[in-house]
Amino acid sequence: MRKVFVFLVLIFGVIGCSSVPTHSRDLVGARYYVVGSGDTLYSVGVRTGYGYKKIAIWNSIRPPYKLSVGKKLKLYSNWKKKSKWKLASKKKVKKKSKWKRTNKKKSTKKKVKAKPSTQLKKLHWRWPVKGKVASSFYATDKKGINIAGKVGRKIRAAESGIVVYSGSSLVGYGRLLIIKHNYLYLSAYAQNRRLLVKEGQKVKRGQVIAEMGVGVNAKPLLHFEIRRNGEPVNPMKYLPR
Repeated sequence: MRKVFVFLVLIFGVIGCSSVPTHSRDLVGARYYVVGSGDTLYSVGVRTGYGYKKIAIWNSIRPPYKLSVGKKLKLYSNWKKKSKWKLASKKKVKKKSKWKRTNKKKSTKKKVKAKPSTQLKKLHWRWPVKGKVASSFYATDKKGINIAGKVGRKIRAAESGIVVYSGSSLVGYGRLLIIKHNYLYLSAYAQNRRLLVKEGQKVKRGQVIAEMGVGVNAKPLLHFEIRRNGEPVNPMKYLPR
């Protein structure tokens, strides 16, 4: 079985065993793509190698990044136009700063330091399901952990966030959920029997999001991952003891 890197950029490559199949990058080098049935922005991003964020910017697609069948996606950036726009913007800034220097003495207001617009909220992880760790981070080739349990057992969100993927279009992962917690962290829940939330839906920490299914070894389990900047990290370092 081949290995997958999904998201991650924002989609995860997750599966309940040590080897994971890879989604084909059959769109590398293509300039356009027409959306088909079952496509998501994230899966197209993986197939092109650019990731979903660049494609969203190039096509002015906003969260929750929903696509309609038949939509033509542009798979390249008009970087030349962007460069010209930047040069024009710089000229405007210079003129504005000159005006400020001539009127600096007249201003009596105290300068207030601007607060960062985006602050990294501290995350408080919880276990997505009760059960014994059947496969450690290293036993799954550093692709997360497998938690054993019973078929139908409730799977809960490990932290609050937004569902960015809910489906089964990635072969080998079963029914898969991916939750974005902030710009840095994502979590994935694979091999579910049933998915209870949809893409774009906000979920709270501890909310029931799925039901446990069986892995490729025909045993009940949840394959769980935490990714930082698209790279898998050991969940045991984040989950409470």
